Amino acid sequence: MVISWYPGHMHKAGKELERASKEAHAVIELVDARAPRSSSNPILGSFAPKLPRIKILTKADLADEKITKLWRTYFKKKRKTSCIISGHQRPINQTTLINELKPHLENSLDIIQPKQLLVVGIPNVGKSTLLNTIMGKKIAKTGNEPAITKGQQRIKIDTGWYLIDTPGLMWPKLENQDGAYKLACLGTIRNTAIDIEDIGWYMAEFLLKEHQERLQLRYGITKHINTAELLYESVAKTNGALSKKGLTDYHKVSEILLNDFRSGNLGRLSIEKPEI
Repeated sequence: MVISWYPGHMHKAGKELERASKEAHAVIELVDARAPRSSSNPILGSFAPKLPRIKILTKADLADEKITKLWRTYFKKKRKTSCIISGHQRPINQTTLINELKPHLENSLDIIQPKQLLVVGIPNVGKSTLLNTIMGKKIAKTGNEPAITKGQQRIKIDTGWYLIDTPGLMWPKLENQDGAYKLACLGTIRNTAIDIEDIGWYMAEFLLKEHQERLQLRYGITKHINTAELLYESVAKTNGALSKKGLTDYHKVSEILLNDFRSGNLGRLSIEKPEI
């Protein structure tokens, strides 16, 4: 299956983002801590490439803590780039964000001129949740489905400091299909746009290769399993995902595996590591 997802409103959002970037002083890009490479939008680099950037690793409570720290080190080595880890246990406030930006903007900290901070990221990466946390109140819609935010909004976070929130933006062609599968596992792409059994199978193979012990703990699997087929059969038996004839319901098992990964029921898992 070739994964592709680029709803019509994203073309308009891309044009609006390009216009907004011309007046911005810095770019704040949110990426999912479980797969920072795949969740980085390649076209965002073309918008105001000379501006300083802050990478925020969101949903860090769901990612492997050691791997997330490696990603932070990886991004901080890049020119004019900082990196902050964000999660329910590590919320980002206004002071943290502004203090991280000031060293990059010290040559342009005009008291009179307001600072415009462009907040960007792919769908369902946690932008709305971050904004609500920073402001201490609900100012943006949140949910488990991607593409909830449809338009830009300007938010004052301090005197002379403004966030420009933008809709989650994908890119027109997902050339890296391995990365596309990872995005589907994260829930970036709507379930209606993918074959959930295909994505579930991908997740099953990853778990078998990297996290056999998590499968044993979550699903009570006692014997060694080395194929996705056997994993599906075992999960179906322990979770009641069988048809009336007692056969494995592949759709239900796929939903179970993906939901358990996305919710953290399998523990803190990262599906990408940085190349260091």
